[in-house]
Amino acid sequence: MSTLKISCIAVDDEPMALNLVESYIEKTPFLELKTKCSNALEAMSFIKNTPVDLLFLDIQMPDLTGVEFSKMLPKNTRVIFTTAFNEYALEGFKVEALDYLLKPFDYTEFLTAANKAYQWFELVKGQQTTPDLTSSKKEFLFVKSEYKQLRIKLSDVLYFEGLKDYIKIWLKNNNTPILTLMNLKSLEQELPKSQFMRVHRSFIVALNSINVIERSQIIINKQRITVSEQYKPQFLEFINNNSLNLK
Repeated sequence: MSTLKISCIAVDDEPMALNLVESYIEKTPFLELKTKCSNALEAMSFIKNTPVDLLFLDIQMPDLTGVEFSKMLPKNTRVIFTTAFNEYALEGFKVEALDYLLKPFDYTEFLTAANKAYQWFELVKGQQTTPDLTSSKKEFLFVKSEYKQLRIKLSDVLYFEGLKDYIKIWLKNNNTPILTLMNLKSLEQELPKSQFMRVHRSFIVALNSINVIERSQIIINKQRITVSEQYKPQFLEFINNNSLNLK
């Protein structure tokens, strides 16, 4: 039986909402409440001295909104947003929140979001403890899919496609992708930069799998992937460094 504990804090400027989230955390066995805060600045001060895994974070707060605060968090700290305004769902997606709870929510809804966080941390922390059997070059990753840990050879990967909470891993000679609970930002940090490059908010490509480059699109195995403006400079540098310049 897993002993994973997720350290967390609750942040909300409404006392009743804050107390409710606190009570939900305390009745969830795998969550460990470190503190509760009435605003983002107070939470920021706490995290500087006591890192945590997860924030249950209200969005609409004075001085600093939950979305603004989430962009300042350490890379390993994740967020579940809690808000009364459903128009913020897109903002939550942009900052790669694990989930989005619309007030008023009950414990069943809270537990569903908490379980999603549990699966994410179980996957990430499991990968962190996986021994690196290749001292000089990473050749594979273990990813969790359908309750199994699958060994993925990096040389077999065509590209990674990011969804809201999941990643599709497209492999050579396989028409069906592997689906795993993770986000591209976390995956990107694990991949060898000499072999993979992020070219879009939703795509990381295997550089050796690129068949054709046409204007601002990469073609891999008949799939067209657009290189977005944010990632163009890095990608153009890769092209220039690997082009045959005949004079």
